[in-house]
Amino acid sequence: MPRLSRLTPQTATGASRELLGELVGRHGQVGDMVSTMAHSPAVLGGYLQLSRALRRAKLDRKASELISIAIQAQQGCGLCLQSHIGAARSLGVTEEEIEFAKEGLSSDYALAALIALGLQIYREPTSITDDQVQELRAYGFSDREIADVVGVVTLNILTGSFNLLAGLTPGAAA
Repeated sequence: MPRLSRLTPQTATGASRELLGELVGRHGQVGDMVSTMAHSPAVLGGYLQLSRALRRAKLDRKASELISIAIQAQQGCGLCLQSHIGAARSLGVTEEEIEFAKEGLSSDYALAALIALGLQIYREPTSITDDQVQELRAYGFSDREIADVVGVVTLNILTGSFNLLAGLTPGAAA
């Protein structure tokens, strides 16, 4: 059961009212997470800005979704995990690759190294080594793509943590 209520453009106040009104006007509706995030205009605004910024990321969308699956399998946000699995499937990712990603793995060595970096950023960023970054470069990843992994992990921490706090789960309505 959700811990925080959903807001609408009519029930939100201040900056949240404006943000929700703009989103609803543009998209017709917003999901539970966004409408619940509106309790904090700072959190909602930050989420929207980071999401928009990551649309310009150089990192391949498939890689981003597999990293997200690995992070959410660790963090425990079922709503995020379900969303990223759905996005991965829409990109043609196989069920086997999705299962590997849940374990923080991939059958592709380059993707496995990138997923491992994402999990390391999530769990223990102080353990990242120069050799690890060089290995990613040897696989053909640019510094920009490597840096984009931080954005993917950060967005997943934000959304997963928020959904867990708010009590948002697959199929739960606030």
